[in-house]
Amino acid sequence: MWKQEEAEGAETERGQEREREQERWVENRRSVLPKHNGAILPDEVAFVGKDVEFKGVITYSGTVRIDGMLDGEIHTDGGLLVGPEAVIKAKVTAGAVVCHGHITGDIEATSQIVLCAPAVVAGSLTTPVLSMEEGVVFNGTLEMKPQAKAEGLRDTDSNVTTMTSRPPIRLAA
Repeated sequence: MWKQEEAEGAETERGQEREREQERWVENRRSVLPKHNGAILPDEVAFVGKDVEFKGVITYSGTVRIDGMLDGEIHTDGGLLVGPEAVIKAKVTAGAVVCHGHITGDIEATSQIVLCAPAVVAGSLTTPVLSMEEGVVFNGTLEMKPQAKAEGLRDTDSNVTTMTSRPPIRLAA
């Protein structure tokens, strides 16, 4: 026979397990990220679960992990973690992006973009630093822009050719 106390206890246990899984995932992603000038992703401020579907514009500071479906735009100066089951159709503007899932749309990152298998990305990428594991599917364009500090140094030497003066490279699967 069903008892309410047993059902509530099981639900609490599942919630605690989800929290532990989320913490393990974040710590794992932080250890995988290449350190660029000592930068790491800030702590998570939000989590969009795998059963969540969202349409619209998200603007935030800090880091958000998405495991669900999103259709719209994402704007942040912080980080975006895209889980392996996530499906995102959006224009993304962020500080750093770590993707394990599917993204269709343009991604612009001021710090770095990390694509981890089994990620599938279709769209243009604009970033100063790109890391891509074997097994990632990327269809689109890539523009490597120097970071703001390096840009000022390059402007002092007229003989230096920057990546922005060259046409974007198209990679096909």
